[in-house]
Amino acid sequence: MKKFFISVSLFCMLSAMAQKFETQKLTDNQGYSYETVKNDQSGVRVYTLKNGLKVYLAKNEDAPRIQTYIPVRTGSNNDPSDNTGLAHYLEHMVFKGTSHLGTQDWAKEKVLLQQISDLYEQHKAEKDPAKKKELYKKIDEVSQQASKFAIANEYDKAISSLGATGTNAHTWLDETVYKNNIPANELAKWLKVEKERFSELVLRLFHTELEAVYEEYNRAQDNDGRLVNYALMEALFPKHPNGQQTTIGTSEHLKSPSMVAIHKYFDTYYVPNNMAVVLVGDLDFDKTIKLVDQYFGAFKYKELPMKKMVTEEPMTSIVTRTVKSPSAPRMTMAWRTDSYGTQEARLADIVAEILSNRGDAGLIDLNINQKQKTLGAGAYESPFKMYGSFALTVTPKEGQSFDEAKKLLLGQVDLVKKGQFPDWMLKAIVNDKRVQRMKTWETADGLATNLYDSYINGRTWEQEVDEINKYEKITKADIVKFANEFFKDNYVVVYKEKGVNDKLVRVENPGITPIELNRGAQSPFLKDVLAIKPVEIKPEFIDYKTAIQTSQIKDKKVSFVKNKYNEIAQVNYIFPFGTDNDKELSLAITALEYLGTDKYTPEQLKEEFYKLGISNSFRTSNDQTIITLSGLESNMEKGVKLMNHLLTNVKADKAIYDQTVKTILEAREVAKKDKARIMNALSNYAKYGKDSRMTDIVSKERMQSLNVADLMKKIKTINQYPYEVFIYGQDQQTLEKAVKPYIANTTLQPAKAKVYAEPATEGKVYFTNYDMVQMEMSKIAKGSNVNLGNFGKANVFNEYFGRGLSSIVFQEIRESKSLAYSAYVSYANASESNHPNYVTNYIGTQSNKLPLAVTAMNDLMAQLPQIPAQFENSRGSALKQIASNRINRTSIFFNQLALKKLGVDYDIRKDVYSEIQGLTLPQLTSFYDTEIKPLKYNTAIIGKKENLNMESINKMGQFTEVSLEEIFGY
Repeated sequence: MKKFFISVSLFCMLSAMAQKFETQKLTDNQGYSYETVKNDQSGVRVYTLKNGLKVYLAKNEDAPRIQTYIPVRTGSNNDPSDNTGLAHYLEHMVFKGTSHLGTQDWAKEKVLLQQISDLYEQHKAEKDPAKKKELYKKIDEVSQQASKFAIANEYDKAISSLGATGTNAHTWLDETVYKNNIPANELAKWLKVEKERFSELVLRLFHTELEAVYEEYNRAQDNDGRLVNYALMEALFPKHPNGQQTTIGTSEHLKSPSMVAIHKYFDTYYVPNNMAVVLVGDLDFDKTIKLVDQYFGAFKYKELPMKKMVTEEPMTSIVTRTVKSPSAPRMTMAWRTDSYGTQEARLADIVAEILSNRGDAGLIDLNINQKQKTLGAGAYESPFKMYGSFALTVTPKEGQSFDEAKKLLLGQVDLVKKGQFPDWMLKAIVNDKRVQRMKTWETADGLATNLYDSYINGRTWEQEVDEINKYEKITKADIVKFANEFFKDNYVVVYKEKGVNDKLVRVENPGITPIELNRGAQSPFLKDVLAIKPVEIKPEFIDYKTAIQTSQIKDKKVSFVKNKYNEIAQVNYIFPFGTDNDKELSLAITALEYLGTDKYTPEQLKEEFYKLGISNSFRTSNDQTIITLSGLESNMEKGVKLMNHLLTNVKADKAIYDQTVKTILEAREVAKKDKARIMNALSNYAKYGKDSRMTDIVSKERMQSLNVADLMKKIKTINQYPYEVFIYGQDQQTLEKAVKPYIANTTLQPAKAKVYAEPATEGKVYFTNYDMVQMEMSKIAKGSNVNLGNFGKANVFNEYFGRGLSSIVFQEIRESKSLAYSAYVSYANASESNHPNYVTNYIGTQSNKLPLAVTAMNDLMAQLPQIPAQFENSRGSALKQIASNRINRTSIFFNQLALKKLGVDYDIRKDVYSEIQGLTLPQLTSFYDTEIKPLKYNTAIIGKKENLNMESINKMGQFTEVSLEEIFGY
């Protein structure tokens, strides 16, 4: 194999970053001790309070906001074996409030909750199905009484009143993590609410949330990725809870929960010495740690139980599993690795990158994907707190057997064993890791995520920061030795066949009586929170004229935004035409990915870009084509030169093109078996009808008859069309100098854009059959043309009524009636002048619940509910979000570019903010009555046909079952 050498400038620059990291223990002026790591550019401070709580603080001044995470070092691996799914269900219940938050009369509510708990214990112990049903009816009855004292979603209302975004949580093997992004001035209020939330567990509105979790379980059954992963983990870990109990739990355990067991779990693991507070954003270290201590320091330290260590015997044979679903066949192979942070995990990670990396320059990338030997293959390593996995994945081509696909993958592993990979590859991989870490840690969320990961995995911040240096020391000899010792016939292989999944669990609707929501009520605790008025953050609106520097090279406009954060640069070529002008343009770009030039093979091109640390992408939309180069500024000149070489010297190869056409056609068939893609196509059909951009594709016959040389003329001449250049970096002059030699004056003009109809939605129902547990329904209505004067109203409407945990739709459909795990209504403004807005109404639920869910949604939308307190909360939240958000980095340019389509040349948020400031509930109601209420909807439904309730469906409109060929256009 021809040898290549990593760019000298890239090597020198990044090698200089290989600094020594050392933990330093310091004390601030208030007496708080903390640890920091010498040479850590992120400036993280790690405190440990007297009760054992870890506090991670770091500054990020992108915006006056703080990314918050509260990680708890426990997950589904600590679920009792007879109560699987408990940790995840507990995560849901932590949003339900306490004896102070979420209740109107705790003394009365508490008595009823105890009755419900006792009934669940009886229900769990009862073996007679008929008696279990009777007990559930009693649980439903007492829950009705208890709900009269509860205030649904009061935690969410408290958090949204801060202007928080991203409110959520997740549970996994060894972690449960709670998340919010808040305005910096609301930190004290956030801490007050979170301190209250974690101070005690109250299992109110328990049975309705349980039903929501069961709907989540159903969604998992319809998820191919989870189907494969469950089988893989079960076989890879025959003893360890990694594989022996899923995070979602079993159907039997979900239907027979124990409130006593959940309380015990909370009391055991939700203790300060098993939790952390992670805050990254616009904060003051001294003030912040004092506030955290004020609120969280009162929690009492509690000894944790000794955890039983479960060890696995080494695998000595190939273990196979087969799962089936309606989607296309694919195969996953996995070897068990050592835990996160171990040398074996690092070696496995490097091998995964040698095989399949971000630059598409790995052995699998070049020898399988680039040569189109399968429909797609890859490698990845997943380290867990205990053990991990190294996986190879492949989607075979039509007629290709699993054994043939497996042989291709193992052939690439054999190359690693023999050391037959480029000598420069290791350095390139480590340098790419440095660059990616730099890009990740410059964002508040990226750094905060890494901090909570290090906490969950029991790693010091020094270990985490120094990890890159350990990668640096890995040699080619280390890799070859590891590969030969590690990769044997000691793996799991999961065959995902196309077929009927006979393991689906289908359950009857338990018949939950809708509970009281008490939407207008407020607890004294919430009133106290709302009464606290922090110093306001004033909104800052960007002046695009000063934020973007412009110049001219020949007849091309060049825009520049300075990168104030790191040495990553970006060059974008933005062409004002797309597939509406030439639908074969996207085909040309797809073919380009597999072609070489007169100087480089296709594989060598990938390698050259990867060695430079420069990534490239081509994005084609209906009205725009963007070519982007991103990577180290020191190498951008070489990246621009290489891209220009590719565009002007691409070599038309008929054999490669013919294979590309075959791959595209096979990929189309795969799409027609994928539930998410089918639902997307069906929704598009309901929105636009049979003649749309999505169905107006380049036909099989046209692709096969095209001359690849003619197709590549579209690429070779693209520089002669109109375009503009956007540069993001530190040195404007040097970067402009890099692009200047390749900019040409415009000599060609794009074809006139085809105009696609945006027909009225007239009450039609379109259905496509798919074997699944749930049904998904999306109702789409065409509204009036975009009106800049209504942007604020649309913003508040979505917050108040349609989307989010505190919205009316979520409260009513999920919290009160348990009719769906996912339900929302969204008002979407058009992105271009003289085009219509659309309203989307989505429900994903069990098929037997869909008629009830549709009725409930229709009742909600008959009149806009009038809840003044909730409206003011939503309005205030919208204002705080705008006030505390900042437009920066590349968003400065791309936001302005998007606004131009609306005929706007300034920061429109200024108008939106002003509109929301003066908005009243009657005005929002008038907007609803005028812009939403009169609309007619077309409906898209996907599910198993035999489960359709036609009586309910016919009430929605004229029913038509449409084929996959109709909705995809092929």
